[in-house]
Amino acid sequence: MHRINVAVDGPSGVGKSSICTRIADHYGMIHLDTGAMYRCVALSIKRQDIALDDLKAIEKLCDTIDIEFDNGKVLLNKEDVTKAIKMNDISNFTSKIAALPVVREKMVALQQKVTKGKNFIVDGRDIGTTVLPDAEVKIYLSASPKARAQRRYNEYMEKGIESDYEIIYQDIVARDYQDSHRAVSPLRKAEDAIEIDTSDMTIDEVEEAVEDIIDKAL
Repeated sequence: MHRINVAVDGPSGVGKSSICTRIADHYGMIHLDTGAMYRCVALSIKRQDIALDDLKAIEKLCDTIDIEFDNGKVLLNKEDVTKAIKMNDISNFTSKIAALPVVREKMVALQQKVTKGKNFIVDGRDIGTTVLPDAEVKIYLSASPKARAQRRYNEYMEKGIESDYEIIYQDIVARDYQDSHRAVSPLRKAEDAIEIDTSDMTIDEVEEAVEDIIDKAL
C-alpha cells in the first residue's frame, strides 16, 4: 500500500480517537493521538503543581516526560494513565495547557519528527493546519455539542464513572470556545479538509465514510 499520512481534526468529544484506532487497524497504520499527548502534559503539570506562568518548569517537563501508546493504553512515564487523562477536570485543564506556546512548540516538533516516515493517522485540533499541512488526506469530524455530550455521558456510564450530563455539556461548550479562540494554532478546519458531521451517525457509519475518503486517495 502507498504510504500516506492522514490528518483528522475536530472538537473535543467528537470521537476522533475511537475512529482513528479503527482506521489504523484497518490499514495497518500507526495511530498518533496528539490529544492524549497534551492531556499527559496537563496531568503532569497538575500533579507537580506547576504554575501556568512558570514557563521554564513547563518547558523542562515537556523535555523530560515519556509518553507511549501501547495496545490502546496511554503510558506516562510507564504508568497507565488512560483513564486519568480522560477525566473532566483534566480535559478542561488541557485546553489551558495546549494554549501555551512553549507546550505546542515542543509537542508539534515531536509529532512532526515521529510522522516523517509516513503511514500515520494523527488526530488532534491543528493537525491539518499546523502539524501535517502536507498530509495526503485531511478529515474534519464535527458534531453538535449535545450529541458529543450525550456520547461522553454514555461512555462514562458504561465505565462506571459517575457523571452529570449538564456539566459535561457545559464543559464541551466551554472547551470549544477555548480551543477555537486560542492565539496559537486554534481549532479550525483546514481549507482542503473533508468535513463529516457525525451528529446522527453510528461509529460504524463514520468509519465507513472515512475509509471511503482514504480509499479514493490511495
